[in-house]
Amino acid sequence: MAEIRNNWTKEEIAEIYNSPLLDLIYRAATVHRENKDYSEVQISSLLSIKTGGCPEDCAYCPQAARYHTDLEVQALMSVEQVTDAAQKAKAAGASRLCMGAAWREVRDNKDFDRVIDMVKSVNSLDMEVCCTLGMLTESQAQRLADAGLYAYNHNLDTSEDDYKRIITTRSYDDRLKTIDNARKAKLTVCSGGIIGLGETVEDRISMLKTLSNMSKHPESVPVNALVPVKGTPLADQPRVSVWDMVRMIATARIIMPKTVVRLSAGRTEMSLSDQALCFMAGANSIFAGDKLLTTPNPAFNEDMQMFEILGLKPREAFKNGRPEKWSEISAEA
Repeated sequence: MAEIRNNWTKEEIAEIYNSPLLDLIYRAATVHRENKDYSEVQISSLLSIKTGGCPEDCAYCPQAARYHTDLEVQALMSVEQVTDAAQKAKAAGASRLCMGAAWREVRDNKDFDRVIDMVKSVNSLDMEVCCTLGMLTESQAQRLADAGLYAYNHNLDTSEDDYKRIITTRSYDDRLKTIDNARKAKLTVCSGGIIGLGETVEDRISMLKTLSNMSKHPESVPVNALVPVKGTPLADQPRVSVWDMVRMIATARIIMPKTVVRLSAGRTEMSLSDQALCFMAGANSIFAGDKLLTTPNPAFNEDMQMFEILGLKPREAFKNGRPEKWSEISAEA
């Protein structure tokens, strides 16, 4: 059984990441089988509950108000709209609903009150509820937890050294502080990054080091491939290869054995065999549905066909405990 470590060095992670590809996949697959039911894949549905108009300057994001994209700004959805979307996602096989709002940070106002009601409503459907709302304070995190939130997503995006090239409107420490606030409220943490931003391999390794050296590994680590969007500063970035995705997923699996590693943005550019390699390398979560916030994603029925071909099965909700039993949840969430 792989040891859970929180003291990985860059040198150790680099040695894993740069090892011969087939050896890397074999090692990651072995770790995966030791620590998980490798045929189980968590299906999450991602819903943009408030789209566009964001004051941030994330270079990859079409929701930033300062960029001229074709994105249509939409106000915060109603609780009824979100509940309806959650019911449809559950019927299609999703066990988790992730709600994203294009905010810089959470504000204590009527919009946040409405999000709290959304969390309560989706939680009542026996689905895991995740939110990504930007920065939040400890008291706001506690309100979300009290409403039944299961997970909070706050991605690191890239390495600390590379961060200012991608985002200038908040700091890396701001990111880490929000994750810490979510932990204090006993929320599970979803945090990963994006490759294909123009970062170096060293940046990828540095980001993985930050994630794996947290006092508790994130329960979920999304690995995203940049989807370039016209009008954003990174619109002309070349697509990353599937081999880069496999290396990231496999390395994350080896250094964070109990973590759910999510094959996230970029799947529309991958063939079934590309995705199969990612699952073999340790991915055990996907976003399903035809859209990821604002970018395309494979449809539910396509994913179900893929699951049947590969012999995969959806993971049930709350497999490792419910919010009221967080104190009893193991490191594997």
